[in-house]
Amino acid sequence: MALHDSTVVQYAVGAIAVLLLIRASILSWTKAIRRDGQLLRKPPNTLPLVGNGLQFLQERWKLFGWFDKCQRQFGYETVSLTVPTLPPGVLIHDPRNLEFVFKNEGIFTKGDFVKGRSWDLFGNGIINADGDMWRTQRKAGLSFLNTANLRVLTDIALPQYLYQSVKDLESKRDGQVVDLQHVFHEITTKLMAKMAYNMEMFADDDFAQSFDHASGCTAERFQNPLWPITEIFFGAKFRRSLSVVKSFGRRIVTKAVEDRRRQQKSEKGLDEVDNKLDSKLDQISGSLIQSLLDALDDEQTVADAALTYLSAGRDTTGQALTWTFYLLSRHPSVIDKIREEAEETFVANNISPQQSKDLDSRENALPFDTTIFTPQSMPYTMAVFYEVLRLYPPIPFEIRQCTGQSVTLPDGTFLPAGSVLVWCLWAMHRSKLTWGEDADEFRPERFLAPQETSEDNGNGKKAMKIINRPASEFAVFYGGPRTCLGKKMAEAIAVQVIPTMAWLFDFAPAWGSGIRKGVEERKSKSSLTMPMEGGLPVTVDLASHLLEETGTG
Repeated sequence: MALHDSTVVQYAVGAIAVLLLIRASILSWTKAIRRDGQLLRKPPNTLPLVGNGLQFLQERWKLFGWFDKCQRQFGYETVSLTVPTLPPGVLIHDPRNLEFVFKNEGIFTKGDFVKGRSWDLFGNGIINADGDMWRTQRKAGLSFLNTANLRVLTDIALPQYLYQSVKDLESKRDGQVVDLQHVFHEITTKLMAKMAYNMEMFADDDFAQSFDHASGCTAERFQNPLWPITEIFFGAKFRRSLSVVKSFGRRIVTKAVEDRRRQQKSEKGLDEVDNKLDSKLDQISGSLIQSLLDALDDEQTVADAALTYLSAGRDTTGQALTWTFYLLSRHPSVIDKIREEAEETFVANNISPQQSKDLDSRENALPFDTTIFTPQSMPYTMAVFYEVLRLYPPIPFEIRQCTGQSVTLPDGTFLPAGSVLVWCLWAMHRSKLTWGEDADEFRPERFLAPQETSEDNGNGKKAMKIINRPASEFAVFYGGPRTCLGKKMAEAIAVQVIPTMAWLFDFAPAWGSGIRKGVEERKSKSSLTMPMEGGLPVTVDLASHLLEETGTG
């Protein structure tokens, strides 16, 4: 009986696939997109009936490679995309076209294609929202990420959680294998949970694991045209994960409502709170969820918005830090330069290298004040972070849909209403037309330039500044009205975490085995963002330059 049922399922899926292929073939002829009246060229490996469908069924790492192959072959030229169940679409590479998309976000929306696939996970959250719903949630996010709150993050919350991670790493200097991806996610998870929602969360709790699985399954919907069918038979774990995620969203809202009632009852007591550091953090904890409650009437929408912001603040920065230390492990000279910059900053703030080594010199704090590490004082470290984001963008590709009207792109490509537009940052950030012949190389210096009025800083080097690339070229923080709200927050976290970890520790690769140990390329697993498959396993020791200074080791 089970065999018979399986056969029926296979025949049913096969029949649906054939119908979809016929539909796609008809659409490819009747609704083909043109530029200046001429049909667009097709990407490599385009096949009759299935078009590019088989490419999208590949594992995402190979799909990124296919996108990259397209930009290398076609340069800035827009090419057609044909995938069963996908409306007529194009793949863009030209920064002019992307700038046009950013400036016309009212035309290029998430549309039914994107929302239909991400709705189960994000609902009415800002990632799916358009119009007034988007503006309302963005305003709440801006209120949370105001200057005062960011100061509490950089001066109080981040040093506190960074210290906890440093002490944990110090305790594992005995050959234990540590997953740095987990370490960085623990920092960003605690930060977002406390500051945004006034909750305690950890990187490996049930919610985090369920969200990671649900994100991967949601991402696969964008690659698998038969997802509504396959999930019926193989989506049980996905449905369980969604249930855990949605339940956690309701918990966030319920706790926020309780916190509000408790605050209203004790307003007099709150007025008498002193100005100690912990009190400052407590005073702003939960400010994002409270802003969302003020702005939105429906509690389910509040929960959707909260989950979306949690993912944006927790996942993308933690993943970017993971890729940073992966690339640093392959480029030790870059670590040396980060340490040089850190030492210059120590000297400028009257901190000695010996003092910076002693992890027990201050109770419940690092041996040096990490707030001295800022984007202004650490331009090379910021350049490293940007270069990592270029090569490993947290949102590797995007999809938008022309809703309500047809439009012509700057390169002359005519997009009828309902058509889909795709761009892949993984590929665009490797374009030699945009980034030069060394586009494939990890070279942080591409984001640096000498300060125009700078003098020699005493060691024979000119003071440097960050080069701000246009959003249409370096689109990791998106662009236009939807520019990422968390940009400053991500930068503030990175500029403290990267030099602190690089100064205090040496991390030895622990992935692979034998002669392949530490050599094998790390890849991203299926997700809406860029998590590293299998994490980043390393062993930990005190940084060699600190051992040399004390004559030990």
